[in-house]
Amino acid sequence: MALGPDSERPVSPAWGFSLTDWNEIYRSTFPDLVRFLHRKVWDDERARDLAQEAFVRALRHEPKRPRAWLFQVAANLAKDEARMVLRRKKHLALLKSERELESGSDPASELDERARWRLVKEALEGLSDRDRDVLLLWDAGQSYTEIAEHTGLAVGAIGTTLSRARKRLAENYREREEADVARR
Repeated sequence: MALGPDSERPVSPAWGFSLTDWNEIYRSTFPDLVRFLHRKVWDDERARDLAQEAFVRALRHEPKRPRAWLFQVAANLAKDEARMVLRRKKHLALLKSERELESGSDPASELDERARWRLVKEALEGLSDRDRDVLLLWDAGQSYTEIAEHTGLAVGAIGTTLSRARKRLAENYREREEADVARR
């Protein structure tokens, strides 16, 4: 590991900036982390909150490989979030009302868009945890090496796993789309 410009801080050769340069880490990682979390929790605000929580924890721990560490912590936070939501649903018998359509938007287009996202969500949920994680990590900009570290797979297996996961996702989506059309 090389020394940074102040010759006291180590610089990561993979990233080219000080491991404690949290502004740069935040700027380069936060959007990918939010996108990754959004596809796990399906709520923009909650995804942002979880990403911020991951960064708070990273500041406390100062991990050697912050980006990979952040995605691992974020995945764990999303799993905890899912468990909490399930517990709430079991304990509460309240119905959740849908958001009102925004004024000025085309209601038909918005309904179509919501239906497409629902089908994507269902198709993703129909994948195995491993396939879903590999797809979401890749979509979040992770390298094959980072995905391998996160999932425990060999780096050489990531491409094959990703290809098969994409195929399964497309098949799941098509099946759900056909079933949705048949219901209409």
